[in-house]
Amino acid sequence: MNFVLDNWYLIFLALASGVMLLLPALKGAGAGTLGTAQAVQLINREKAVVIDVCEPEEFAAGHVGGAKNIPLGQLQERLPQVAKNKAVPIILVCAKGARASRAAGIAKGLGYEKAQALAGGLTAWREANLPVEKA
Repeated sequence: MNFVLDNWYLIFLALASGVMLLLPALKGAGAGTLGTAQAVQLINREKAVVIDVCEPEEFAAGHVGGAKNIPLGQLQERLPQVAKNKAVPIILVCAKGARASRAAGIAKGLGYEKAQALAGGLTAWREANLPVEKA
């Protein structure tokens, strides 16, 4: 007990460094974990299917090239029709990444184990100067 009282600052330092190590992992867990460079690699190398879960108006204003539009509310019914092969990676995209993260959970529940949300969504895609199509 004397060690703890005499060295409280060392214990505090150890806890603080542990929190700082875990913080990036906790931040990335909520808004997608797939970066734009990784997404491009999946599209080019593994023929990943890009699904935009935005509403049709948002999709028409701009989307990832070659993306298919399935609004989040219709994902459970329409995803099996659009992506028939569950072994192919699926990249889910929305404006900022929050809806895509929810969509990734839905897709995984449907058996698409390689479904991932694009971190930062279409905003991150544009910031990386990647091509955007308009309908």
